[in-house]
Order: sequence, then C-alpha cells, then structure tokens
Amino acid sequence: MERNYYSTTSTFVHPNELNWRTAFHEAGHAAAIHLGNRQKQLPPVFFEIHVKRPINAYDDFFAKVVDGNLIQNLPIAVVEGFNDLSGDNQQHACQRAYEADVVNLLVGPLAEAKYVSIRDDEVFNINLISFNALHNYGGYSDLEKALSYLDHFIASKTQREEKMQELLLQAFRFIDNRRHWKCILNLAHYILDSQQEIISCDEAIGIFDRCLTASTPFRSVRYPFLFG
Repeated sequence: MERNYYSTTSTFVHPNELNWRTAFHEAGHAAAIHLGNRQKQLPPVFFEIHVKRPINAYDDFFAKVVDGNLIQNLPIAVVEGFNDLSGDNQQHACQRAYEADVVNLLVGPLAEAKYVSIRDDEVFNINLISFNALHNYGGYSDLEKALSYLDHFIASKTQREEKMQELLLQAFRFIDNRRHWKCILNLAHYILDSQQEIISCDEAIGIFDRCLTASTPFRSVRYPFLFG
C-alpha cells in the first residue's frame, strides 16, 4: 500500500506539503489494518512502514506500508481465525477478508483527503467524497487494487459499484471516528519526525495503544510550510 505520486492533473504540490500528505496517507493505511481489522474481529496481519528520507535538497521524502493484506495471508488467517468454519461459511470469511482489505486501501487516500480539508478549513463530508475523487489524493494504485479485489468475487458491474460505495462509506466512518483520527494523526507525526527507515508493526501498534489511553493528548497538526 503506497501513495501514488503522479497525477493527471497539473496542480503543483509543495514538497513539504507532499510530505504531510504522504504521512497521513500511510498512517491511514496502518491504522485501518490494525484497528479496523481488530474492530471487525479479523485475524491480525503483519505490516511495516518503509520510509525514504531525503539526504539532500534534491531527494524526495517517500513512505509506504508494506504487507498488511489479509487476502495475501489468507491460508494463515484461515488457520488462526477461521478454523472453525467450512463450506459456505468459509467462503463468507474469505469475502470478509477481501472487503476488509478494500476498506484498508480506501482509508489511505481518505485520510489524506481529510488532512487537506482540515488544512483548508473545509468540511469533510461523505457527500463530497466519491471513489473517483480519491484519485486526487494519491489513490491511483490503491483504487486499482481495490477494484481488482472486488472483481474476484463480484461478477456484476452494478453490484461491484454498489459494494464499492458501501465499502467507501465504511472507510469514511473509520476516518470520521475521533479516536481513529487521533491514532492516524499521531502516527503521521511520528512518520515525519522519526529518523527511522523502517517503522515496525509493533512500533505503530504501540503508538495506537498510547493514543487510545485517556492520558494521551489530542495532537494538533503542524503546518510549517504555510509560514515559510
């Protein structure tokens, strides 16, 4: 899962702004993989966040979530989480895994979209967000993979579109949850502030766990690039 850095639009994005958008995008993926799957009582899956930090002024900041897909770990997931299921129930469990992966893909560009709306002091509303609009928030590769997942278990184009809308709404509700957004916000800060090239699954989960305790303050987003 990674942000697509190229767009068909000609809109210029300042490099520092792109760093923030990337951090929120990948933090969204990570939060959905851990918190979303746990909320749905699905088996946990391993993931890491790989970060390429600029060495000089000519280098770009880059980050992506590696692994984290239930469907790629389905044999393990079946053994660990779906071992009591068989036949139609197991098929249903596989579909749940596919759908969870699609939601986790959509949360990345949605998190970036919410970050932009907060930055611009605009309303973040599901009625203003469409599947195609997520292409404007680094979502090209995420959306392409999401569509390919749905192609595997829904033959009808109309039903696929209906299911995608349903899963988009699930992803929006995840982002719109104040506790989830707090986790995304804190991990985005950590991605940018840390000097690590690899942020482990345990580190990210530790950040989420601390965010969900009452003693952890709700951080605000810094926008240093707006004042330079």
